[in-house]
Amino acid sequence: MMPPFGLLHRRAWASLFGQLLRPSVLVCIGEVHFHSQVSEAVLISQLKPHQEKSNFVIKTPKGTRDLSPQQMVVREKILDMVIDCFKRHGAKRLDTPAFELKEMLTEKYGEDSGLIYDLKDQGGELLSLRYDLTVPFARYLAMNKVKRMKRYQVGKVWRRESPTIVQGRYREFCQCDFDIAGQFDPMIPDAECLKIMCEVLSGLQLGDFLIKIPWKDVRHEMVAKKGLAPEVADRIGDYVQRHGGVSLVEEMFQDSRLSQNKQALEGLGDLRLLFEYLTLFGIAEKISFDLSLARGLDYYTGVIYEAVLLQTPAQAEECLSVGSVAAGGRYDGLVGVFDPKGHTVPCVGLSIGVERIFAILEERMKTAGLKIRTTETQVFVATPQKNFLHERLKLISELWDAGIKAELLYKNNPKLLTQLHYCEHMGIPLVVIIGEQELKEGVIKLRSVASREEVAIKRENLVAEIQKKLSES
Repeated sequence: MMPPFGLLHRRAWASLFGQLLRPSVLVCIGEVHFHSQVSEAVLISQLKPHQEKSNFVIKTPKGTRDLSPQQMVVREKILDMVIDCFKRHGAKRLDTPAFELKEMLTEKYGEDSGLIYDLKDQGGELLSLRYDLTVPFARYLAMNKVKRMKRYQVGKVWRRESPTIVQGRYREFCQCDFDIAGQFDPMIPDAECLKIMCEVLSGLQLGDFLIKIPWKDVRHEMVAKKGLAPEVADRIGDYVQRHGGVSLVEEMFQDSRLSQNKQALEGLGDLRLLFEYLTLFGIAEKISFDLSLARGLDYYTGVIYEAVLLQTPAQAEECLSVGSVAAGGRYDGLVGVFDPKGHTVPCVGLSIGVERIFAILEERMKTAGLKIRTTETQVFVATPQKNFLHERLKLISELWDAGIKAELLYKNNPKLLTQLHYCEHMGIPLVVIIGEQELKEGVIKLRSVASREEVAIKRENLVAEIQKKLSES
């Protein structure tokens, strides 16, 4: 008969959880048997195969990387700024699985489909890691019969391409997407997406930038959807080769050969409408046509755009060549691919190139020699005397309960100088000090790490005084 769970002998628990090198102990809990037979010899034998491999190198897989605490601080600031912008424009957050059914992803990316990571068959389903966040979003809309949605999503995607680490290109990377799904009046959602792109890039202070709209896709839309004769479209293309924005559109309206063509006027009307909205948003000067721009994803159906940083010759020598830092466009037909009845939901969206932006900011911070705080600790609880751990624990618990970010050293009797040096090293602004004298008088010393000034605060007023100090800084 097996003993009840609660009656296991103390020595059995000790053998199971604490003393791995003791003789074998068999513990029975219900119908589950835990056999603790871990010995030094077994552990060594398990390690030997790795140790004997002379060429064994501990590293991350090609095209991936770890992010240090310092790097995560920079990354989180980028993401916070991007997400704040998305929320400011009324987007809801969505998440989708890291992997999808393989059939959901194939034939959606053109030549890039060969870069999709396929997973080993698990339980009869053929799966692949997601290549981007756009196709899963379209699948979500079709599966849930959603006709209108303004959403943002932040998540990792995977692409089996040759990584270029110095340019912020990886096989595993983060995407930040904003999309507007639904049938709306022309060019309003498109203009808002371009506005968001400008807000994000301006907020990150990356320097001057330009958003380019490829003429190739504008021409296709005019010919395929507006019925414009190819030769007329090429006439418009003669203007576009000069690069430009709203002034160029107005100049095309003045061309008699274009103004006499109904389809040309309709196509130019959409462009004029877009630039009218962009002017109202105050960003028209940031948008330009570009014949050289080309996007590789097959699902785009309308105007697409990419943002590139503009650099002076001196900046170009110092800065990384990362290519576009944001991109987007219209993909009206993608949802219909997943819908059983082929019902479409027009969509337009953008993606922020977090990895490339991070590479730029990281390089700039290295050049400037900036020190980055890796914690947000506001107060450190210290003592100059021995045997004050209990008082420190009571004090720090009080601060935590008040929502104050606080730390202490995990030692019974730390030296005061060690504690103060830790605060300076970690950039912690305030220290509260408790000792025998403070305890006797019912006060706590509050010390500014920067100025080294100390004031005695009544214990009952400590939290309010700390909050006041923090609000002033």
